[in-house]
Amino acid sequence: MTDHTDRSTDPWPAARVDDLLGQLTLPEKLGLLHQWQAPVDRLGLPPFRTGTEALHGVAWLGPATVFPQVIGLASTWDAELIRAVGAAVGTEVRVRHHHDPDRVGLNVWAPVVNPLRDPRWGRNEEGWAEDPWLTGLLATAYARGLRGEDPHRWRTAPTLKHFCGYNNETDRATTSSDLPARVLHEYELPAFRAPLAAGAAVAVMASYNLVNGIPAHLSPLIAQQLRRWAPTEIMVVGDAGAVTNIAGVQAHLPDHVAGFAAALRAGIDSFTEDDTDSAPTINRLTEALHRDLVTEADVDRAVRRILTVRAHLGDLGPDTDDPWAHPAPQALDCPAHRQLARTAAARSVVLLRNDGLLPLDPATTGQVAVLGPLADTVYQDWYSGTPPYAVTTYAGLAQRLPAVTTHAGADRIALRLGDRHVGGPAGADGGPLTLGADPAGFDVFDWGAGLLALRSVANGRHVGVDDDARLVNDRPGPGGWVVRETFRWHRRPDHTVLLHHVAGDRYVTVGTDGVLRADATGPHEATAFAVDLLVDGAAEAAAVAAAADVAVVALGNHPMVNGRETEDRVDLALPAAQEALLRAVRAANPRTVLVLTSSYPYAVGWADRHVPAVLWSAHGGQEHGTGVAAVLTGETEPAGRLTQTWYADAADLPDLLDYDVIGADATYLYHRGDPLYPFGHGLSYTTVDYADLHLSATTMTVGEEVVVSVEVTNSGSRPGEEVVQLYTRQRRSAVKQPLRQLRDFARVSLDPGQRRVVRLRLRAADLGYWDESREAHVVETATHSVLVGRSCRDVRLVGTVAVRADEPATRPEVVPAMRSGGPR
Repeated sequence: MTDHTDRSTDPWPAARVDDLLGQLTLPEKLGLLHQWQAPVDRLGLPPFRTGTEALHGVAWLGPATVFPQVIGLASTWDAELIRAVGAAVGTEVRVRHHHDPDRVGLNVWAPVVNPLRDPRWGRNEEGWAEDPWLTGLLATAYARGLRGEDPHRWRTAPTLKHFCGYNNETDRATTSSDLPARVLHEYELPAFRAPLAAGAAVAVMASYNLVNGIPAHLSPLIAQQLRRWAPTEIMVVGDAGAVTNIAGVQAHLPDHVAGFAAALRAGIDSFTEDDTDSAPTINRLTEALHRDLVTEADVDRAVRRILTVRAHLGDLGPDTDDPWAHPAPQALDCPAHRQLARTAAARSVVLLRNDGLLPLDPATTGQVAVLGPLADTVYQDWYSGTPPYAVTTYAGLAQRLPAVTTHAGADRIALRLGDRHVGGPAGADGGPLTLGADPAGFDVFDWGAGLLALRSVANGRHVGVDDDARLVNDRPGPGGWVVRETFRWHRRPDHTVLLHHVAGDRYVTVGTDGVLRADATGPHEATAFAVDLLVDGAAEAAAVAAAADVAVVALGNHPMVNGRETEDRVDLALPAAQEALLRAVRAANPRTVLVLTSSYPYAVGWADRHVPAVLWSAHGGQEHGTGVAAVLTGETEPAGRLTQTWYADAADLPDLLDYDVIGADATYLYHRGDPLYPFGHGLSYTTVDYADLHLSATTMTVGEEVVVSVEVTNSGSRPGEEVVQLYTRQRRSAVKQPLRQLRDFARVSLDPGQRRVVRLRLRAADLGYWDESREAHVVETATHSVLVGRSCRDVRLVGTVAVRADEPATRPEVVPAMRSGGPR
């Protein structure tokens, strides 16, 4: 369906946009439809680029402040903090743009608002929550920070990703996300609707997948839904290469001219194709005009949307009234942004389990051993940007405790062929691995699913494969769009191993020149190596732990390996070597703390049963170790709460491609099993009592709301923060209803003994479902349980409210004002 509504807008830039549209030639207009827009010098139009990555910091453009991953920011349940992070990132985008306007665009591709339906999704770290309302609330806060508060001049132009039904990397361009009407309207669309309706996001990116058999870039939902929600017109951009997929791998249309024409008609305004080369896009759209597949009016609609965004960014005229035109260069990674990164890193940490071992008192805690592959390193994900510095967990604890040691707990091996050993250059630049006489060690890191990385002891660099297929020790670690630094062992009955290079799908051989190359197509051509264990990593780490007062085991994922864009996870298990390390350390020292740093949940049932304390953080950016150490030592009270379910086992999950969360009993809304850690879970170092639940009314009708108040008291001896959460459950319904659903929350700070009344709001209009027969939201006459507590499963107080609905009872297709989620 083509969107023929021209809602341009905001009248503020309309006259300027109309004037430009009247002067632009058709070829010039077509040139504006590509990601890299050429200048139109005769009209004073500078070049423009869509798509600066700003997920949790400015990415790929040099050093900039790196904040915690989005799933970590979400765990703060703090919309104001998230808005401040968005404002800091937007300001740093402006600084980079001012320095290099041709390369750094002001249309930023963030936030991601796909609800986190399945924790195996490779891009789990990019999302906010498995709950669509919470996703919308937090994403709106981040987008508002990116955009700024000025109604006319925007700091940046935030773009929501990825519309819609996108939660799998496996065959992502060819699989169809089949969404029943209720799942579409109750689960998928609300997360997108909220930031658009609030005016915080001003653009949307379409997703790679198909939705109900139709390529997302051709979806009628772009016109039927997206363009109805925003108060002004929005710009829709294509994902990289996705329009080419329509007549390519998706084979949905016969040729690329037809595919590009269909995308333009469907509402794609900016084509992200062929990198900086706009010629293929222009040529295909020109041919589409000649074939009458599109009209100049279709082109004008898209150009109008693009120019309107550019006008708000100060790109179409003098910058005398643009508050963002001349940002201070010193704002990049400034002290205020560093402090904000520290605050965000600390407040995102979630205390999952604690039997009293934490917090560690610096005055009484003796030797602390920080062990494991994430003990003394901070990893970056694909969109994290370049941190100007990084504080590790070990470094953060060493700043706070008197005696701290560390050990990576990695096995150290030598690879041998007969009496000759594999080695590499000792210099910082590294070089090809070759056979030599002297043993050379390699530290082995297990990142799960059999994927291993090798770090050369000779120079501390990782082993990768270069363009000539040679194995070289010159890499800082796994990274890049194609990760060329991971391998798999193929063990043989004679205890030798074949080394399989994952990215190249080739086996390693040793040539006549003694150089190792990943060039064998099958195992029968590969070289078999003997593996000599030089250091048992788990045993050494256990010995270090045994000599310490407390052992802190830092485990988790490498965000570039085994669960990232282009690669879903196959299970929820910790890497086998990491699990073995944890068990060895726990056996050596019962006073063990597990610190998980990961982009996604793990099924850590053994740790929950046997380790005294477990806490989790997303990859926390440059201040990661500061935040983790602050919580471990009690300098900062645990403030984080989970925004997605941690399942006990992958068997609790439906198929990755099953998007019917209602039918599959998926997410916290419908899951009937017992999770390892539920949605909303997070412990404190103090105790909080709940009492005196009161509802301002026991009945309400559509259009009304009830205020739910509860008294919370800090009955412990330490200050604490509580996230008071309000859920409902409809007791009877004509359709299957959620078992529990988040409706509001409030974050409260409490001193010891302090008592506060927290007020939460419950709107009758929110308590409906999508009626397929009426194609409308319907609120039934029913009784709802009102559940208040510390998580979706830790309910402390229960009440009821009766909702009366007129017949036919429908909820208007509007978005309620976003609730702040703050103290009331």
